[in-house]
Amino acid sequence: MQNPKRSSLRNWTILVSIVLLIGVGEHLISVHAAQGPTRLTPIQLVIEKQKQRLSSVEIEDRRDALMQLRALQRPEASRVALSALSDPAPIVRATATAAVLWLPGDESVTALMPLLSDKEEFVRQQAAYALGLTRSRSAVAGLVERLTDKKDSVRGAAAVALGHIADPSAVTALAAVLNPQAGLATSKKSQKSKREQNPFVLRSAARALGQIGNRAGVPALIGLLKDEKSEADVRREAASALGEIGDASAVPALRDVTTAGDPHLAEAAHQALKRISRSRTAGGI
Repeated sequence: MQNPKRSSLRNWTILVSIVLLIGVGEHLISVHAAQGPTRLTPIQLVIEKQKQRLSSVEIEDRRDALMQLRALQRPEASRVALSALSDPAPIVRATATAAVLWLPGDESVTALMPLLSDKEEFVRQQAAYALGLTRSRSAVAGLVERLTDKKDSVRGAAAVALGHIADPSAVTALAAVLNPQAGLATSKKSQKSKREQNPFVLRSAARALGQIGNRAGVPALIGLLKDEKSEADVRREAASALGEIGDASAVPALRDVTTAGDPHLAEAAHQALKRISRSRTAGGI
């Protein structure tokens, strides 16, 4: 015969166990509900890790973190990289310029513009290249100013960037790089500026004019094409740009160099003439 006391004790133990299990279950459910919405995704975990690395005392750690953030190509990664634009190490600031390019709208332009005035040449150069990749017209004015930078690399980068943006408002400034007389600026500094001597800057400015495709750049390009003192590759770039613009006024100058001693220049002129011919035919001229 079952002992009533033992039966009562067993029932009590079971009841207490059930109550405790219910309590623990409810606690686990509440914890899961509280943590669930804030649980990090794999991408967020990667971004958070790189964010922590940006606080490293090692320059290479911070630089590598920026390259990892850049590789993600996501706005949230670019936003984390923003702080590195003011890093004390120039190489880190320069690396950060390419890591913030996935921010929405002109936000990346706003962040990058101050670096066009950075004291370090390499930082200014990389900022210019990055601004070109934004394709934003709001970067044009700042880049035009860099066309008169003291450093060749910065001037060249600014010209390349203006070509990527391809805004017609930059044509006058780019033409002035090829021929100061083509510029319309009235400042004393502009009036006293000497003709650009660096071949890379000249090629970049000529190419940019071709990318923009505005006829206002044609006279400066023709002048560069005719200048036999200019390097052959610079004149070739002028010929190619004239072909891209497609204006018939460049035909005589292009024909004159189809017999040039440099076969590459002659070929560039031939190709430019073909493009102009096709453009005129397509336009019904």
